[in-house]
Amino acid sequence: MNEPPYRSEGVPGTGGELKQREEDFLVDELPLYPPSGEGEHLMMFVEKRGLSTLHMVGVLARHFDVPASAVGYAGLKDKQAITRQHLTIHVPGKGIEDFPSLQHERIQVLWVDKHDRKLRRGHLEGNGFSIRVRGVSIQAALHAHQSLAIIEAKGMPNRFGEQRFGQWGINHLIGRALVRSEAQEACDLLLGPTPKGHSDDSRAAYATGDLAGALEALPKSAQAERRVLDALARGKSPRRAIEKLGRTETAFMGSALQSAIFNAVLDERLRLGTLDTLSQGDVATVHGSRKTTFVVSEEEAGSSEQAERLAQLDISPTGPMWGPRMRLAEGAAGEAERAALERFGLTAEDL
Repeated sequence: MNEPPYRSEGVPGTGGELKQREEDFLVDELPLYPPSGEGEHLMMFVEKRGLSTLHMVGVLARHFDVPASAVGYAGLKDKQAITRQHLTIHVPGKGIEDFPSLQHERIQVLWVDKHDRKLRRGHLEGNGFSIRVRGVSIQAALHAHQSLAIIEAKGMPNRFGEQRFGQWGINHLIGRALVRSEAQEACDLLLGPTPKGHSDDSRAAYATGDLAGALEALPKSAQAERRVLDALARGKSPRRAIEKLGRTETAFMGSALQSAIFNAVLDERLRLGTLDTLSQGDVATVHGSRKTTFVVSEEEAGSSEQAERLAQLDISPTGPMWGPRMRLAEGAAGEAERAALERFGLTAEDL
């Protein structure tokens, strides 16, 4: 993926290294609401170390003997980190006393209570972060202060970070292959050498057609990849094999595709200098209201009141998260969003 433009263009970066140790990156999820104290779900606050959220979901599903779909979570948290987040487990007719304590070297349950609904994506107030950057010089603090002052005044571009696209930066490409029903392409991206040549023992074996060797070399923690590779090794077609990816993982790859297209639109607005403007047809959001959006009219686009609200960060333009329920931008803004989609080899009808 191309290097994105920066909001603080012209200010030197701090340099340094992130995530040298798990404790260098701490995340605390801020809940949208407390547990209700009753209902068919167990809500728990869990700390994990060096695990992805989806890996942890699999561990919890096996511990509580439920399908992964019975585990609810508000968002995905970084793998190379220490993170705390809320989850729900649907166990109708049972309480926490009906299950043994979870014993896992990388997961700790901090508290448990009953709840009356499944926790779903986006059901969080936000996340708190504590991030250590190692190997920086003292004068880097000045550059950091300058960059933060720019962000405070102009706002932070809400770009999806690199972790959304996986270790090799190709989750969005797998998502595109799935959307286009290109099963062989999806399998090759998931299991073989990456388009940029990244490889390991398992991916190298897959490239030579040694599926048994690839499976043997694949880490046990790569559960979704192992399911797909095992199906191929047993003679299943790529279409049947990629179905073993799993509902949760498939949805995540689709989300990565949405995120990549969103980032492309965001980066283009940064390059053109239109991130702080609203044009006719733009879909704008009202900050402080979780779901309030509106399409900017011709009158609103040219009003001083609109310019003032933008300057105060009361409202902002939005970007596309393509899907069947997305609110479409209109006019030139809509054309720009559709053009970004087409650069990914997709049309609105594909989605």
